[in-house]
Amino acid sequence: MMTKVLKSTMKTMGTGFFLLSLLFGNALAQRPVDLVNPFVDAANSRWFFFTSASRPFGMVNLSPDMGLGGAWDSGYRYDQDTIRFFSHIHAWQLSGVPVLPTIGEFKGHLSPHAYGSKYSHENETASPGYHSVLLEDYGIKAELTSTTRVGFHRYTFPKSNQSHILLDMNTELGPSGTDAGYVKKLSNTKIEGYTIMEATIRRPKPTYVYFSIEFDKPFLELNAWQNGKLLGKVKKFEGENGGVYVKFDTEKDEVIQMKVGISYVSEAQARLNMDTELPHWDFDRIVTESKDVWNEHLGRIKIEGNTQKQQSRFYTDLWHAIQGRRIISDANGQYCDMTGDKKRTGQIPLDANGQPKFNHYNSDSFWGAQWTINTLWHLVYPEVTEGFVNSMLMMYDDGGMIPRGPAGGNYTYVMTGASSTPFIVSAYMKGIRGFDAEKAYEGMRKNAMPGGIMGKAGYEHDTDLGGGLKYYIENGFVPYPMPDKNKGFHNDGTGQTLEYAYQDWCLAQMAKDLGKDDDYEMFMKRAQNYKNVFDTSIGWSRTRNVDGKWQEPFDILEYHHGYVESNSVQATWFVPHDLQGLFDLMGGKEAAATMLDRQFNIADQHNFVSHNFRNDPFVKRERKRTWLNYGNQPSMQVGYIFNYAGQPWLTQYWTREIVNRIYSDLDPWHGYNGDEDQGLMGSLAVLMKMGIFEMRGGAAKNPEIQVGSPIFDKVTIQLNPDYYKGRKFEIETINNSDKNRYLQSIDLNGKNLNKVWLNHSDVVNGGTLKLEMGSKPNKNLGSEKQTLPGSVSK
Repeated sequence: MMTKVLKSTMKTMGTGFFLLSLLFGNALAQRPVDLVNPFVDAANSRWFFFTSASRPFGMVNLSPDMGLGGAWDSGYRYDQDTIRFFSHIHAWQLSGVPVLPTIGEFKGHLSPHAYGSKYSHENETASPGYHSVLLEDYGIKAELTSTTRVGFHRYTFPKSNQSHILLDMNTELGPSGTDAGYVKKLSNTKIEGYTIMEATIRRPKPTYVYFSIEFDKPFLELNAWQNGKLLGKVKKFEGENGGVYVKFDTEKDEVIQMKVGISYVSEAQARLNMDTELPHWDFDRIVTESKDVWNEHLGRIKIEGNTQKQQSRFYTDLWHAIQGRRIISDANGQYCDMTGDKKRTGQIPLDANGQPKFNHYNSDSFWGAQWTINTLWHLVYPEVTEGFVNSMLMMYDDGGMIPRGPAGGNYTYVMTGASSTPFIVSAYMKGIRGFDAEKAYEGMRKNAMPGGIMGKAGYEHDTDLGGGLKYYIENGFVPYPMPDKNKGFHNDGTGQTLEYAYQDWCLAQMAKDLGKDDDYEMFMKRAQNYKNVFDTSIGWSRTRNVDGKWQEPFDILEYHHGYVESNSVQATWFVPHDLQGLFDLMGGKEAAATMLDRQFNIADQHNFVSHNFRNDPFVKRERKRTWLNYGNQPSMQVGYIFNYAGQPWLTQYWTREIVNRIYSDLDPWHGYNGDEDQGLMGSLAVLMKMGIFEMRGGAAKNPEIQVGSPIFDKVTIQLNPDYYKGRKFEIETINNSDKNRYLQSIDLNGKNLNKVWLNHSDVVNGGTLKLEMGSKPNKNLGSEKQTLPGSVSK
């Protein structure tokens, strides 16, 4: 009898090869790309989560959409039975260019709810770089692939004298609706134009998405609709509440292909992207090339051992870690700058070969990056890290501020604090320095001072009050409630204080390295502000009002009241730079470890998460009174705190439990138990399964990597020779199993270590880390004071 895993895999992956590989294991050799399952958690999460026909960080992320409006019930929804259209953009605060092939009486003017088609997962296949699905209402097989900036469609039609391909410029996806659109006919095989995506509460300015579309068969006519009425044949269309469609006569099983180049700059740039990246019509070649690109990225980490299911889930996690954030610059380096009063076209510097030196990116916040992509990207994809830092600095040049999550060339001021500071400092400390370090420091310092981004709460576009920075600087904490009224989100004083203190510590490390001693002293002093929101009388962090009085009454489990997407019991541990100092406030490291272990045992009862998607057709997020939440960023680091408290066996135990319970499912209804958040939770899962973690985000002068409990027999990391002198770094385990999750001994390049951490330099210089595992803890390993990882307080 087939297991549930096999049944689910057969339905979701849609490939017999994948199914056979699960049945026969290594009998069928597979590449990492072949192990990725795009349908993991596809019934949940936000409109930009699902990916199939895309490249790493691709501007184009082409896939079906079932749900339309709202951030959490839109995009690809595995449990919904109707595909509304195929959109080319699924990005932070952005969507766009939705198309669909149809036959018969045209219904595009009646809305996606009228023209969408039923489908079945039995007739659907998805993998990195490819999606195929049968549109049952029309009998059309739709296949999708892409380059970085061009969507490529292959439609197999039935016989019909009313075959159409529509472009809807009157719909919405996620939080973004369409204000208006423009299309002009260039020939019977080419059209081009743009849509204007309306502003959102997070992206404050409308954004132009330009397109150039080409067909491999001449269409008979270009038609349009507006305000629910058909306009007939047109040469161009411009306005609100409308769209266009091309008409064909098709024979049975006739294939029509369509290329869609996009740009945020102009139609000419969209056409340039198409001409540069896709000058031919070989669809299968692009599918193959896409898979090869993905395999190169995924194959930089090779895993051995454990089950085929766990290997599949690992590469699915890694896949998410390198594709949630999107390129917005064109093939020649032009990009749209919306930081000023008017739209402006910028140009990325070119190298000696006339190619852009880096890409410009859109992304959600770097809130939580210190525990995820700081480690994964900097170690495995340092060229990506360098590109993102240069992109941020270019936006600093354009708009005067290093962003914490841009969209469409706009500042969004997503989340809180200066979340990009740890990312940049960590890159610098790890020797990734292909950027202007002095400029980076200047911009980060500006962000940490009055008038900088720390002064802005979430999405606070027009003021800088909600961040409470003046109170933080003058009084040593951000008050709650915030006395200065503003329209920002996340006016959560204690949570903001904790974040700022860590970010100040990160900035202090770079100040010291650059010889800015006065700044170093100032930011190190500010880094101690976490102590000002810790109430020793209750043993937890606590909110204080503007007069400095502790909040009364106070509920340590109350969500969001003074804590950013968190509560007191979760956020109290947000002192990654000075855990020994936090332990001192708690009565010592033994008392702190006992307290945290108790917290894990309680959280065990609610499965370590606070989001509940199960049995909820509308995917309404339920916030619980929870002790830990591994479905979101605030609890990412807590499992590794035991390493600092001298009880690393508890890190080994609990992180394995988290992996088993939260990050091991391989079906559409489970996966991240919350918000994967553009690669952050995927990165966390990858690091936990590899058995490595960076508590301080890699921002120390000599960054440290903590050792956890790897789930594989062997992990091999291929290092980029342009950045690191080592060729590869291997993590080998002996006697590893779920039962044998405890470290017995650690050897680095043949030398025994009596500690559970090593330096980043040890890894990038290449070598082998051997871990002997056992069923019982070795409480002598990593427990002595002199073996503990670094902390401000000793």
